[in-house]
Amino acid sequence: MRVCIFLLYLTHMNTKTLKEVMDLSGKTAIVTGGAMGIGLGIVSRLAEAGANVVIADTDEQSGAAAAAELANKGRKAAFVKTDVSRADDVVAAAQFAVTIYGGIDILVNNAGIYPTIPVRQMKEKDFERVIATNLKSVFLFTKAAAEIMIAQGRGGKIINITSIDALHPSSVGLAVYDASKHGLWGFTKNTALELAPHNISVNAIAPGGIATPGTGTGKPASPDIEAILKKFMEKIPMKRMGEPDDIGKVALFLASDMASYMTGSQVVVDGGVLLS
Repeated sequence: MRVCIFLLYLTHMNTKTLKEVMDLSGKTAIVTGGAMGIGLGIVSRLAEAGANVVIADTDEQSGAAAAAELANKGRKAAFVKTDVSRADDVVAAAQFAVTIYGGIDILVNNAGIYPTIPVRQMKEKDFERVIATNLKSVFLFTKAAAEIMIAQGRGGKIINITSIDALHPSSVGLAVYDASKHGLWGFTKNTALELAPHNISVNAIAPGGIATPGTGTGKPASPDIEAILKKFMEKIPMKRMGEPDDIGKVALFLASDMASYMTGSQVVVDGGVLLS
């Protein structure tokens, strides 16, 4: 009996080469907040692997420039101006991808903001803006993309960018940001259950400190920011900040057949900071 099962396994075993399992040719990806930073790192890797990539961002200048630069390298990329917190913008972005590339196979919910405001000083509008950008947007895009993926009948990949703050707080002033990322991790796990029967996987990446324009790295910083960064660096066992490409490579892994049997998982990419 065991021999028969083993022979059946060998018969149906995936025999794709490494190059084939990493190949995203013919697939279309939407990356929110893809104009710069972590988002651009993800866009660049997916496009390099052959995917048609739609950059959905509010920054028209940076988004159009990123798409043009990728096109000059022979990649397939397009920009659509999108306020990820608005349902009509999200539906329009999804339809944009369908119109120019014929469908949606990969969704990366990357857009996010992290204003540092203690709860006692935060206004209601500040709270609502963080939740709308970091969490509501993921609901809107997941709903829109999942409906298209299901109609296509070929499955899909959804990748949510959470944070190590979804697992452990990093500093005072990020309570609402942390709430949004905890919520996003919960949303990831539950939608993974819901969409698995449709061959749509839903996973998350939890970045640690990543050197991006938003973190203030790579440009002159105030003494206060420098002190915060120095203190944070002391917690990182690998003794360096991450780069956007560190997240881009993990996103490529989750978007490819390398992660064909993964759903509802969160990959921590933090240089070991949660160990400290």
